[in-house]
Amino acid sequence: LGRMAGQFVRHPSSHEGGPPSEVRDGVTLPAYFGDMINSARFDAESRRPDPNNMVEAYHQSSQTLNILRAFSAGGFADISRLHSWNLDFAEETEEGSRYRNFAAKVDESLRFNRAIGIDTSAPVFEKTDFYIAHDCLCLPYEGALTRQDSITGNWYDCSAHLLVLDEPTYSDLGSSAHVEFVGGVHNPLALRVTDRCDPKKIIAAIEELNPVNDPSRLSIIVHMSPDAIRSKLPRLVRAVQRESKNVLWIADPSYGDAVETEDGIFLSRDFEGIRSQLRAFFDVLDMTGAHPGGVSLDMTGEDVAELKGGVLCDVDDEQAISSDGCDPRLGGRQALELAFLIAERMRLRQGLPLIE
Repeated sequence: LGRMAGQFVRHPSSHEGGPPSEVRDGVTLPAYFGDMINSARFDAESRRPDPNNMVEAYHQSSQTLNILRAFSAGGFADISRLHSWNLDFAEETEEGSRYRNFAAKVDESLRFNRAIGIDTSAPVFEKTDFYIAHDCLCLPYEGALTRQDSITGNWYDCSAHLLVLDEPTYSDLGSSAHVEFVGGVHNPLALRVTDRCDPKKIIAAIEELNPVNDPSRLSIIVHMSPDAIRSKLPRLVRAVQRESKNVLWIADPSYGDAVETEDGIFLSRDFEGIRSQLRAFFDVLDMTGAHPGGVSLDMTGEDVAELKGGVLCDVDDEQAISSDGCDPRLGGRQALELAFLIAERMRLRQGLPLIE
C-alpha cells in the first residue's frame, strides 16, 4: 500500500482561529494547502487557489498508477528476481549483505518448491497487488471521482483504495463534511491519531464510520512522539479493546522532528527519531497484546540524503535537506536498515530466530 498517486493536499494549521495563513517578514498570505490547491512559493499569485491544479493532479496520478500496474503485473514483482531488487548503493554494506543472505534463502525455498512439482511461474509468484492511499481532504476532487458499483450498488471513491482522515477532519463528528463523505463510501478507511486524541472521541469515530465492526474497514495510524506513544497509546489501545472494536494499528514514525528552514520549503529530519518511535510503537503493542498491522513511511528508492543518521548513511546537518517541498524521505539505505528492524521485531513476536 503506497501513499502516492493523489497525495497532493495538506492540512495547514489555523492562524489564531482564523483561516489558515502564513506570515513572513510582516506579509500575510493564505497558507500552502498542497499542489492540488495552490503553490508553495510565497507570493500572492502562487497562493491563490487554482482549480486547474486538480486536473493536473488527476493526470499525474493516472500516469503514476499506469507505471505501478506495469511494474506489479509485468514481471518486476517476480519473487525469483529478489536479488535484482537490491539497491546498488547498498551492495557493499552490512545491511546489503544481510539482504543478499535473505534472498539466497528465498532462492533455496523456490528451488525446493520446483523440485516437489510446484509451478513457480504461476501468477502468484510473478505478480503482486499494489494499492494506493492518500489523505481525504479535497472533497470536490474526491466527490468527482466517486462512482457506484453496478453490481452491488455500493459507492466507492475511485481516487484511492484507502482514504485517510486527519484528526481535525473527524474530531467534530456532527459537523464534519469529511466524515459524512467517507461514511457514504465503501473504501477502507484510516484515522490518524496524535497525542491530543481523546479515547472517547476515537471510539465515537469508530462507531460512526464502522457501525457493523467490519474487520476490513478501519485502521488507526499512530502519529505521536516516542514519549507520547509510551504514555498515551496504551490507554487508547485498551479503550478500543474494551469496546471489542476491530481496527488495524499502523505506526507513522514521522512525528514532529522535521526542521523547516527559513524559506519554509526545505525540510530535514533525524533518522533516530523515526527509529525511536517505531520501537515505542512495538513495545506498547507487545504490552497490550495488540497486533502491529503496518508502518507508514516517507521513503524513496533513490539514494537521497534528506534524513540525518542511520548506520548506512553518513549525512551531516547541512546535507540532510529535502529540496522538493515534500516531507523528508528515507533513502534506500535507511529504508533497508529500517526494514530489518521491523522484520526483527515481528520475528521476535513469533518466536522466530533473527535474520542473520
